[in-house]
Amino acid sequence: MKMIKNYFDDADSSPSGGGREGGAVIDSHVHFWKYDRKTYDWIDKSMKTLQQDYLPEHLSMVVKRNNIDGVVAVQATQTEMETHFLVELAKTHPIIKGVVGWIDLQADNIRERLQYFSQYPIIKGYRHVVQGEPLDFLARPNFRRGVAALQAYNYRYDILIFHHQLQPAIDFVRAFPDQPFVIDHCAKPDIRHKNIDEWKRQMNEIARFPNVCCKLSGLFTEANWKEWSAADFYPYLDVVFEAFGPNRLLFGSDWPVMLLSGIYIQWKSLLEKYMENFSPEDREKVFGINAVQFYNL
Repeated sequence: MKMIKNYFDDADSSPSGGGREGGAVIDSHVHFWKYDRKTYDWIDKSMKTLQQDYLPEHLSMVVKRNNIDGVVAVQATQTEMETHFLVELAKTHPIIKGVVGWIDLQADNIRERLQYFSQYPIIKGYRHVVQGEPLDFLARPNFRRGVAALQAYNYRYDILIFHHQLQPAIDFVRAFPDQPFVIDHCAKPDIRHKNIDEWKRQMNEIARFPNVCCKLSGLFTEANWKEWSAADFYPYLDVVFEAFGPNRLLFGSDWPVMLLSGIYIQWKSLLEKYMENFSPEDREKVFGINAVQFYNL
């Protein structure tokens, strides 16, 4: 606890809010972008809300109101240019405590690129948008060679997949027992159609690997947008809390993507309500300590 308190001495000293007993509150998953249609081509017509700039200044009031001490900025498009963009944002916005960038993990010169980016200590790990790749992607030798190169720099890897890609992800993490992984958005379960059984079985299986954590993020957009109730999420939260326990779960918002289906305080409050009977220590872990430790913030 002391290490965390010292690190965040310059954090906003507003009164403590829910989910915060004494430790720093960290949002382990936010995105920033200067919107243009070509770069962010995944933002389609159904996502008009996202077709604008989302920068730290747009998040500043939200983090103050929700007593957030720091955020981890995660890549949203697959270019090294965006990794540079996030590094530059972090230089002028102290709320950004870490960056999960993108690098071509399949490249022949991956070691050279990792060495280059190692000059920026704000970079804590990397991510590839595997949810948009074929089922065999995580088994590809080139990609695995790139992931194997991360360990020399103590980098983390964020696993971004849909629920139907969980089996390849299980085989993937089995090959890297010493690489710290985190599953983004609980592997995007099919909350919209209340499908849970197969996802539950596979989440329990992947949680058996002690080097795998899971982010409590991105679930709003897996339910019916803006038509969900808190009860829709509880069965899925039950699964991940039972599988990973409070030591390996990280609070995250997936802001601004979450805005398609709800607002920041709704997600944070929902998780706080879910955890109201947990110990203060467990709440501190989920809402901050785990992110600090996982990403070496």
